[in-house]
Amino acid sequence: MNGKFVISLDFELHWGIFDVKEVNDYKENLNNTREAINMMLNLSDKYGIRLTFATVGFLFSKSKKELKQYIPEIKPSYSNEKFNPYRLIDMIGINEIKDPYHYANDIVKRIASNKNHEIGTHTFCHYYCLEEGQDTTQFQADLIAAINIARDSGIKIESIVFPRNQVDHNYLKICANNGIKSYRGNENSKVFIPKKMGYFPKALRLLDSYFNIFGYHTYHFDELLKDSKHCLNLPSSRFLRPHNKKLMCLEPLKLHRIKTAMTHAAKNNKLYHLWWHPHNFGDNLNENLKTLNAIYEHFIKLNEKYNFESETMTSLTNKLLIKQ
Repeated sequence: MNGKFVISLDFELHWGIFDVKEVNDYKENLNNTREAINMMLNLSDKYGIRLTFATVGFLFSKSKKELKQYIPEIKPSYSNEKFNPYRLIDMIGINEIKDPYHYANDIVKRIASNKNHEIGTHTFCHYYCLEEGQDTTQFQADLIAAINIARDSGIKIESIVFPRNQVDHNYLKICANNGIKSYRGNENSKVFIPKKMGYFPKALRLLDSYFNIFGYHTYHFDELLKDSKHCLNLPSSRFLRPHNKKLMCLEPLKLHRIKTAMTHAAKNNKLYHLWWHPHNFGDNLNENLKTLNAIYEHFIKLNEKYNFESETMTSLTNKLLIKQ
């Protein structure tokens, strides 16, 4: 099998940062997320790139009334209440028009109408699988709610990206039993272990975005199939860091790091999996799109030379499972 290029996006709006930032603390990014997604879709379609939008289930709702119809009876009982998004439900707006930060049915519909792309799940409530207090029963209830709200919008959920990349391998069987075929795992290095957020690991991850410290993080398909027990792991290769004016001098190095790894994957018939959050593009939108355009132009060169192909998480999974 030739090399594959997968892009997954953690689509979450304020639900992705509710425990660390208020809306007003991140308003510019959130206000521009819809425009960013529209421009990403247009750019991706121009280059024939397929995207997987791992979407928080809350965002499928048009109104609070509709959202409440899908809330499971069993909710996560985090030891730390700050991780509980349900505490915000009474405070959010009544509908998408009044509150574009907590609903996104309009964007979900636009993505779903474009058959080039996939909508996966980012769980129903941005569920944290490695936080203390929650358990498998609560996760299963959350996942079923996410699947149900998507199903009622005509969308079949077959892939998952775990919020904050908190993969609990004990939960993968639950995913498989509910029709989930693949998930995005973490890079194979200790500094990418979820919740390992000390200054030293964070600094190493930052440096690795610009310099090849931990390798390309590209993956042989046979190894992925061999390691899969329930859901197929399509591990992350690189988080596309948003444009940072303070680190502008390093932007060429960031782009070079990504292009070099993509080339390695294309030449060696491996997987390269890039990801980010749409709201990352909300600030410095033009600069971020310029970077994305350069990545896409490089993809076209690799496609022409090595038959490097773009896939959604599920389209690649289906091809690999047939191969198996």
